[in-house]
Amino acid sequence: MAQKISVIIPVLNEGEVFIQTLTSLQPLRARGHEVIVVDGGSKEASLTQPQLLADRVIHGPKGRSRQMNAGAIVASGEIFLFLHADTLLPEGADHLIISNMGKRGRVWGHFDVCLSGKHLLLRIVEFLMNWRSRLTGIATGDQGIFIKRVAFQCVGGFPEIDLMEDISLSKILKKIGPPLCLWQRVATSSRRWEKNGIIRTVLLMWYLRLAYFLGDDPKHLASLYGKSKPS
Repeated sequence: MAQKISVIIPVLNEGEVFIQTLTSLQPLRARGHEVIVVDGGSKEASLTQPQLLADRVIHGPKGRSRQMNAGAIVASGEIFLFLHADTLLPEGADHLIISNMGKRGRVWGHFDVCLSGKHLLLRIVEFLMNWRSRLTGIATGDQGIFIKRVAFQCVGGFPEIDLMEDISLSKILKKIGPPLCLWQRVATSSRRWEKNGIIRTVLLMWYLRLAYFLGDDPKHLASLYGKSKPS
């Protein structure tokens, strides 16, 4: 394949769900792409299994934005794909990204998303998430954001803030050009919604985004977001 993709995954105490994600990426590695894991200080005793399933496992400062920037520094691909540890790519994701970016002349983009749970409300949530990102041009990390290396370096990478780094980066990238919105879906875990309640989680996310828009400190928002994380 003409272009190489570097899949960069920030992790922190992710457990077995993370191994499932890494296993699903082995066909991409077989086609010449690379997988880079950036650990932010996991308490698990060993990272032996990730080391067998990734091209590189490095340690970075805690925080998704900092971890993803650290991964980008060592990445060798022409395109960076930032993937959450509990998210699975659609089949042939590399072909979808490379061919569509080339045909449509885009430097960044994202997939649509589906949530893993069966509840009907989750179908509504994912529908709203997908159309919100299409209408606003703002992507979130669980949609699998991909960016050409040159564009990522041009904007200085992810703003190193404690939360909303994906939204902040999207706003910056929109000044370069609109995102490529792929209809194919990544599958991301619905464990947060299932643990804390779907409506409650939606309201929390709306509140966090509104507070960020109004200028609240991302560190404070990150503390609220962290309290809702499933163990």
